[in-house]
Amino acid sequence: MEKCGQESEENLELQHPRFKIEKSDEIFIKESLETVVGKLCSDTVAPTSVFRGPSWAKPPSRTVIIDIVESLRSVLFPGYYGTTDLTRESLHFHVGSTLDRVLRLLEDQVYRGLCFFCDTRKPEHCSSCEARAGAVARIFLSRLPKVQALLATDAIAAYEGDPAASSPEEAVFCYPGMSAITSYRIAHELYRLGVPLIPRIMTEHAHSISGVDIHPGAKIGEKLFIDHGTGVVIGETTEIGERVRIYQGVTLGAKSFPLDDEGKPIKGVPRHPIVENDVVIYAGATILGRVRIGSGSVIGGNVWLTRDVLPGSRISQALYRSESFDNGGGI
Repeated sequence: MEKCGQESEENLELQHPRFKIEKSDEIFIKESLETVVGKLCSDTVAPTSVFRGPSWAKPPSRTVIIDIVESLRSVLFPGYYGTTDLTRESLHFHVGSTLDRVLRLLEDQVYRGLCFFCDTRKPEHCSSCEARAGAVARIFLSRLPKVQALLATDAIAAYEGDPAASSPEEAVFCYPGMSAITSYRIAHELYRLGVPLIPRIMTEHAHSISGVDIHPGAKIGEKLFIDHGTGVVIGETTEIGERVRIYQGVTLGAKSFPLDDEGKPIKGVPRHPIVENDVVIYAGATILGRVRIGSGSVIGGNVWLTRDVLPGSRISQALYRSESFDNGGGI
């Protein structure tokens, strides 16, 4: 009797229900690893628009970009993230040394991002990318005080909007919505400066750990509060005013996509909602298209909305019918 693992390939039961091997796959069973590697590295496996393969232009590093975000978080909220034992005397050293490191890392990553989208067959066309990357990195750092001021208003909004919050500091430390907003506000400034790819890496990383999906192109005013956060989606051309409160599961999305002559979506067309000041959007609401939600409106939970809403409106689901039955009657 043959022991398990000693059967010859000829005696394998290829059609055994556990293996689920199709008949067309049988000819590849003896294919060598070298053959598979050769096919994976071939230019014919995938279009060059999807897989560029090796080139002189190195792509940005997700690991480094995430490191940059976390370093900036420790600067925007010193003592909350990163080094927690800061004193008044050591604060300037911490901020200065951190930003010096971030500047060098960011210059390199922006340079990579710019070059990666140049013509990779003609490196000389990217001669200006290094200078542009340096300028972008320095302009970005100059905007950090504004970002910090906006984030302070977001923390206050979380404290004022959530009765369970004991302090703004608790929101900074604990709230996933606050974490996602921080990543968004950092990424948004790079997006405004025309940096490719890197802003999306930042916000999608925040999405993966917080459940909050904010496109870096969205325009968001001060004192945004996203409570609970999970499942919130805010599209690229969304505009949100000041003092807006959003609960879990809310979607600010597009209703349709205008297409070009080839049937492909046209990029950059405004297609997401405009939410004016002092609006509250409760859990599970879906607002689609370039509609305007007027100031001071309240959008109830699970509402599906594809039209404009006048200022001061109260939008809720249709009232459900309530009936009572005895001993299970009516079931």
